[in-house]
Amino acid sequence: MLSTLIMKNLFSNAFAQTTPSAQAQNPMMQFLPLVLVFIIFYFLMIRPQKKKFEEEQDLLSKLAKGDEVYTKSGFIGTIFGINDKIVDLEVSPGVRLKVLKSQIAGLSKSVLETADKK
Repeated sequence: MLSTLIMKNLFSNAFAQTTPSAQAQNPMMQFLPLVLVFIIFYFLMIRPQKKKFEEEQDLLSKLAKGDEVYTKSGFIGTIFGINDKIVDLEVSPGVRLKVLKSQIAGLSKSVLETADKK
C-alpha cells in the first residue's frame, strides 16, 4: 500500500513537470534553421550559377561575324555566319560547321593567350 502511494506521487510529479521553454517557444523559431539553410544555398549555389548564366547569355548576344570562338566540344573557329540559334563556324579554310549558338563557350583569343603563356 505504501509502495503504491509512493508510485502514484512519483508519476504524478513526473508528468506535472514540463520544461517552461518548450511551452513558451515561438513557432517561428522552428523554421529558423530551414530559412538559414536556404540563405546559405542561395549565396553559395543559386546566385553564382545565375551570374554565370547571365554572363554566358551576354556573350552569346554580343557574338558577331568574324569573331574567333571555341565551342563546348573543343572546336576553335571563326564565325562565318550567325542567326538566332545557329552559328556557322569556319574551322579551317573551306571547312564550315553548323553549331548551335548555345554551344559556344567563349572567345578563343583569351584561351589562346593563356595557352601561349604556359
